[in-house]
This record gives sequence, C-alpha cells and structure tokens, in this order.
Amino acid sequence: MIDLFKFFGKGESKSKDIAKERLKLVLIHDRANISPKFLDMIKDDIIKVISNYMEIDEAGLDIRLSRIPQEDDTYSTALLANIPIRRVKNMGPNRG
Repeated sequence: MIDLFKFFGKGESKSKDIAKERLKLVLIHDRANISPKFLDMIKDDIIKVISNYMEIDEAGLDIRLSRIPQEDDTYSTALLANIPIRRVKNMGPNRG
C-alpha cells in the first residue's frame, strides 16, 4: 500500500495537513454512520489535493469506507481509494 503523504514529499504543506486531518475525521465519523454527502465532500477534497500532483481519471475514481474485522472481534475502518493516474505532473523546482 502506498503512503500518499510520503509519496508527495516530506516537506510540510498546508494542503497535506488539511487532507490528513480530513482523513482522520472520516475515520472518526464512520462509527457514527456518516452520510453519503459527507463522503462525497471528502472525495472532492482528495481529488483537489491529488490533482495538484497528478492528472487523474475522475471517471474511474473509487473512494469508499470499509469496515475490516480484526482478530479480537472488533472492527477497524479503512478508507479505500482506487485512483487511476494518467500522468504525474512536473515536480521541478519552478513548480508552484
């Protein structure tokens, strides 16, 4: 599995921090049965952040929450993302 935050670089960025906090929020709200509208908002934010770095195929995008059973009869929550990448954008020093 790819750690998206490491993939995009080690430098601190406001977008990365916002996306990270929103992903944490998704995991917390899953236990409260979040609405599809809320998940759509998260999906839109993920698209915006990833689009800064890559050209993606939004038609093939699939982002959802899943509950995964654990050995101790509890569940953990996972954010599953299938994001078709057309190409990585120029990440040179003049980007910005």
